[in-house]
Amino acid sequence: MPPEIRVIGVEGMPEVQPDDDLGVMLVDAAQRQGTPIETGDVVVVTQKIVSKSEGRVVSLEGVVPSALAIEISEGHRRDPRHTELILRESKRIVRMDRGTIISETHHGFNCANAGIDASNLGAADHVLLLPKAPDQSAKKLRAGINQATGKQVGVIISDSWGRPWRLGTVGVAIGVAGLPAVLDLLGQPDIDGRLLQATSIAIADELAAAASILMGQANEGTPVIVVRGLSLSSETDSAEQLVRPIDDDVFR
Repeated sequence: MPPEIRVIGVEGMPEVQPDDDLGVMLVDAAQRQGTPIETGDVVVVTQKIVSKSEGRVVSLEGVVPSALAIEISEGHRRDPRHTELILRESKRIVRMDRGTIISETHHGFNCANAGIDASNLGAADHVLLLPKAPDQSAKKLRAGINQATGKQVGVIISDSWGRPWRLGTVGVAIGVAGLPAVLDLLGQPDIDGRLLQATSIAIADELAAAASILMGQANEGTPVIVVRGLSLSSETDSAEQLVRPIDDDVFR
């Protein structure tokens, strides 16, 4: 048989509230639709529902914008209070142009607007911050799924990011547990027997991108995806492994 994987959307997830048990919720939803979680599955979950469960929804009502936030927002559609939260969630500003802020978050991620999202939240004056520690969130979710099912799975927390030199957003992994974030092929032979010198595969990002096809970018109606058919496991997992070290960053 040729190699294959399955990418399965998990539907029927209820609206997530703070302190909800995401592991139990997604396990129940997968069971109801006839695709129960199996050992070896990689469960990809949107950042949005993880952040909601962790109470990372913020009302702009209590945010006082700084003079810098007001200045940056002038002439653009973003609320200065929203801009203020971007500044607070950023370790440094990488670039600002035409209302877009590219920043490095306190996690070490380089992304637009510190990953803060205002879509699909109902109230117009609320925004959603990234989880404080996405790798820890992934580990906690994995433990909950394993306990609820007796199965051993991997977990990816995904977000949608743009890229500097290409149009369009893609799914990326911001939290990883139970599978390698990067597959290092250094020293392995190619088909001609030559040893690879600098090849690594961002497998967690590739799986997040595959999952995003079914998740939907506009309404995010399917926030949980199960990828089945891989043989991946690791206890030394972390999305931090996907962040290029400063010493290797030729663009900074």
